[in-house]
Amino acid sequence: MVAYDARTALIVVDVQHDFADPSGSLYVTGGEQIVPLVNAEVERAREAGALVVYTQDWHPERTPHFQTDGGIWPVHCVASTPGAELHPDLLVTGHEIVRKGHDGRDGYSGFSVRDPISGERGDTVLHELLTGKGIERLAICGLATDYCVVETVLDARMLGYPVEVLTDAMRAVELHAGDGAAAMARMRDAGADLV
Repeated sequence: MVAYDARTALIVVDVQHDFADPSGSLYVTGGEQIVPLVNAEVERAREAGALVVYTQDWHPERTPHFQTDGGIWPVHCVASTPGAELHPDLLVTGHEIVRKGHDGRDGYSGFSVRDPISGERGDTVLHELLTGKGIERLAICGLATDYCVVETVLDARMLGYPVEVLTDAMRAVELHAGDGAAAMARMRDAGADLV
């Protein structure tokens, strides 16, 4: 169990309609099941004075990220559409939101984006937001284990944050069998604590 305090942030990764609802365009099996678990963590974090940050995929209508433009994913989380909204049952009050992928770059990590053509990387506002609020350690949960969660955790570790991964409060896409387990191993190998 994470011991939250004012120097800890809970990062809730991409718990959005298109991922967390069976009618979503890129539904992650069991995604809706994590919502009550995430809400319980949000409550615990807020009671302890911890920061809660939500990330959102926020794509343009056309991007090389999508199958329609040469990528691997169906169209999902298009900016300002219902599919991009945070899940309606997710507890979101007094919060910070970091949107990623809005300029057509791949936004797997909450901390960084990558041009799908050139591979060039850039930063989101997340690290600056956390350092500005004196955050020293992170708890991370959300969707999906084998894409946005693992990439957020790996970037956090690269930036030097101690990280606790809330394994009950995430689910994997499993584009290939075993992707979820491989992502867990990558996070563990990077020094994250799986709780």
